[in-house]
Amino acid sequence: MPYRAPLSDLRFLMDHVVGFAQVAATDRFAEATPETVEAVLTEAGRLASEVLASVNRAGDKHPARLENGVVRTSPGYAEAYRALAEGGWVAITAGADHGGMGLPLTLASAVNDMFSGACLSLQLNPLLTQGQIEALEHHASEDLKATYLPKLISGDWNGTMNLTEPQAGSDVGALRAKAEPNGDGSYAISGQKIYITWGDSDFQANTIHLVLARLPDAAPGTAGISLFLVPKLLPDADGNPGPRNTLSVVSLEHKLGIHGSPTCVMQFDGAKGWLVGAPHKGMAAMFTMMNNARLGVGLQGVGVAEAAYQQAYDYAMTRAQGRTADPAIPSIIGHADVRRMLATMKAQVFSARAIGLSCAVAIDMGHATGEAVWKARAAFLTPIAKAYGTDIGVAVASEGVQIHGGMGFIEETGAAQFLRDARITPIYEGTNGIQAMDLVARKMADNGEAAFLLIREIEMGAQAARAALPDLAEDVWQACESLREATEALLAQDLTDRFAGAVPYLRAFALVLGAHFHLKAALAEGSGPRTALARVAIKRLLPEHAGLLAQTRIGATDLYALSPEDFAA
Repeated sequence: MPYRAPLSDLRFLMDHVVGFAQVAATDRFAEATPETVEAVLTEAGRLASEVLASVNRAGDKHPARLENGVVRTSPGYAEAYRALAEGGWVAITAGADHGGMGLPLTLASAVNDMFSGACLSLQLNPLLTQGQIEALEHHASEDLKATYLPKLISGDWNGTMNLTEPQAGSDVGALRAKAEPNGDGSYAISGQKIYITWGDSDFQANTIHLVLARLPDAAPGTAGISLFLVPKLLPDADGNPGPRNTLSVVSLEHKLGIHGSPTCVMQFDGAKGWLVGAPHKGMAAMFTMMNNARLGVGLQGVGVAEAAYQQAYDYAMTRAQGRTADPAIPSIIGHADVRRMLATMKAQVFSARAIGLSCAVAIDMGHATGEAVWKARAAFLTPIAKAYGTDIGVAVASEGVQIHGGMGFIEETGAAQFLRDARITPIYEGTNGIQAMDLVARKMADNGEAAFLLIREIEMGAQAARAALPDLAEDVWQACESLREATEALLAQDLTDRFAGAVPYLRAFALVLGAHFHLKAALAEGSGPRTALARVAIKRLLPEHAGLLAQTRIGATDLYALSPEDFAA
């Protein structure tokens, strides 16, 4: 069934809900005029619907494969990627100095939302390149920028990040890859990395790896990690791909989903690389790329959820089964429970999309103004956007299978692909548990100032809606007060107790924040389908926050009352 780019929702959110106008009003992003935004969204939507979506099933049925050390990609991927790169979509946020568009991240996030919904496996390729571009713009030497940024921005080359090793997953400080000085300003990088997305392909001229490794004098843990740029092919004096570096793809992972995206085990055997940023400061440089990717992954979850919802809706509109409440509607959309599932899915997608775009607005405003309050808001929203967006991706895709009934369990319908593809998103770029721990620890290091400012904004929004939508406004207000009290209680806990309730706290915050955005949408609309959807979100979804916040107050005592042996069957 066809994918339809959700242009109406994206335009409405940017115009009426997340405050994109303030981004466009800054000097830095003055070129993001309404005409430019409309043109970008329209053309990206056309590319997503007509080109990228057409290869999504091919990637699932015909996975990337490794033949004699060469990665062979899925049918149609090369042509679809070429259309994406030639359209300039890799370079949407990159600086103009090296050929980028310099447009706001908010607009790029809307584009990536659509591209993810159309074909997540392929969209991963430019997403990682965009993150590498940002890391190099902030941390690389001028020589490295001059050599690598134009080719990455054009899409001729792609970028990866290499963190994980067999013994070092989320505990990056345990990595063993090493870097030895070559005496000429370059380094010899040795070690093995796993889970390297798009670590190679057969349709890009070069693949550029950002690799975390240790210098000989490195301290243990994360404090001793440096970041290196390691190309597959060493550029010649003119910047064109030259001899092959001493690195290789050992194997491709056999995965639950995203089959079209080659996930590589990479071996570096004294491969030539160059330092990015200062020695032993690799994590700071890599986090520039990771934070970019975390928001991007959150919107990947939203994109897949959108696609799964659309297919479930189309099926519900055409599948006749049983007697419905309205004889004029013979399809299953006439059943109350099917409507409940569809309404829940649609409301969740709206909430998660709004949270992601609001986070992007905060990042843009931080870049444009340099104001600490915007940067703090962006930092606070990032783990919420990543975790909630990806959790919703899985939940909506799963509900989509349910709406299909037995046919959802049959691969030919394509419903199961969305669930399999979405399932990785709560895991990579920092598991959602780690996102929640980050939220209640690092992001609360300001004594909750960023959290309380956001809570105050939600309260003010509820106050503004009291006259027009009194019952909805009251529910959001009360939920916000509960969130404030729970946040105060959380700050009084030690870290172990906080971590025990971190996931439910993040989820509760997302529910309240999502209800706030639904309320803003309803207020902007006046009356109509968005107001009806807001009622679903606030009356049916928001009440879950109370049980979640109750969990945040329990602490960890009951969890540690169980010994490791007690967990055994």
